[in-house]
Amino acid sequence: MTQHGGKGSQKRARFERLKDEVRQFVTANPGCSAQTIVASLNHDQKLRNHGLTPRKVGFFITRHLKTTLTWWQDHKAGRRVYGPCEDRF
Repeated sequence: MTQHGGKGSQKRARFERLKDEVRQFVTANPGCSAQTIVASLNHDQKLRNHGLTPRKVGFFITRHLKTTLTWWQDHKAGRRVYGPCEDRF
């Protein structure tokens, strides 16, 4: 067997695409919840094979996108909402 592109290249490409799609959606729709992010990615962007849930997206944003995105608590709805770091206040 021959090796193509190195170890884990497809996994890395999926990871980078997910990061880009989440970042683009949140910057276009500041104040959105993880549930709306998942709905958009599953239905509009056709990322159905990623097994995305609102909980996974919440952990993903706080772990991998903490420099570009931020979250705050929506006390009316009782959930986190996400936005770009500049639009927090």
